[in-house]
Amino acid sequence: MLPPVPVAPEPPPAPHQISAESPQFLKLANIPAGITPVRVGVILPFDNASASVRALAKSMMRAAELALYDAGNRNIILMTAEDTGTSADAAAAAQKLLNEGAEVIVGPLFSGSVEAVAPLARDHGVPVLAFSTDRRVAGNGIYLLSFQPQNEVKRIVSYAVSQGRTKIGALIPQTAYGDVVEQAFRKAAEEAHVPVCVVARFSPNSGALADPAAIVAKAGCDAILVPQGGSLLRGLAQTLAYSNVDPAKVKLLGTGLWYEPGSQKESLLADAWFAAPQPSTDDAFNAKYHTTFGGEPPQLASLAYDAVSLVALLANGVPYHRFTPRAITDPNGFSGVSGVFRFAPDGTVDRGLAVLAVEPGGFTLVSPAPTTFQAGPRS
Repeated sequence: MLPPVPVAPEPPPAPHQISAESPQFLKLANIPAGITPVRVGVILPFDNASASVRALAKSMMRAAELALYDAGNRNIILMTAEDTGTSADAAAAAQKLLNEGAEVIVGPLFSGSVEAVAPLARDHGVPVLAFSTDRRVAGNGIYLLSFQPQNEVKRIVSYAVSQGRTKIGALIPQTAYGDVVEQAFRKAAEEAHVPVCVVARFSPNSGALADPAAIVAKAGCDAILVPQGGSLLRGLAQTLAYSNVDPAKVKLLGTGLWYEPGSQKESLLADAWFAAPQPSTDDAFNAKYHTTFGGEPPQLASLAYDAVSLVALLANGVPYHRFTPRAITDPNGFSGVSGVFRFAPDGTVDRGLAVLAVEPGGFTLVSPAPTTFQAGPRS
């Protein structure tokens, strides 16, 4: 028998990206020697097939640049990569940014893209501040900085209960959004210790509102959640009234979808309540954006501003260890364009929201948004 051939030991693994600087990482000439820049990867659908999506991506990038300017930290670098909306493109974008040394990734916008980016970012220990509303893609380093209907539902249900409503029902669209809202509604009612008197679903496309409205009307609720906006919201209010739901006795409840001028034109929504960011909190951002770029920013642009502002706030830590889960999930939260927000350990976001009442001349603030999360429970 021949003696065994000696096996050379395996070489030690290469240094993990989050532990050492690499020559391939992007560095600008104006950054002093010895300074490790804060490299921020930004993944947005700049070249999406939809013109409206491209315009949104452009506005969000402008807001990110505005936040960088306001932060005044010249050692922060925004590195962009394209996500057309396909998983392959999103993964390629993430790999490009990681190769360039990104310590944190801002974006993507779509849930499928977030799913594609997640394993690559996790492998490098790089957190992702994504803009998807799909909570299924959150967690394990993926944080969703988005406007999520669960926050609005919890806020309006808990407020209604605090005002003496004891039997709350819901009239919910048969959509993916409606599925999320129904789950959130049942959870919010359970946490508020109030019975769900009825949940009826309606098809937004069929226009058949009478039967589901009648089901809700017969349940004897003293409050009804209607998470719908636009002309369909006004049609639902009229159909509920036709089904003998007295708005003087039964309080209609809504989400941020109500926050548009058309809601004020429906008299049957007078004094109804809905949850939304507190009015005027984004005035300063909107004015600054308008002055800098012209035009009004879409609401989602504020999320990109908040993401980069948060990065700048945490940027003074040890390089490659600045954006830790502990720092990102600080229970005291952060101040954003639309109010305070904080991340839960599962990657979802909790927002401080106001409750507004619908009035013919506008919306009235009936319960202000919190300005701090100190001593407050997480969603």
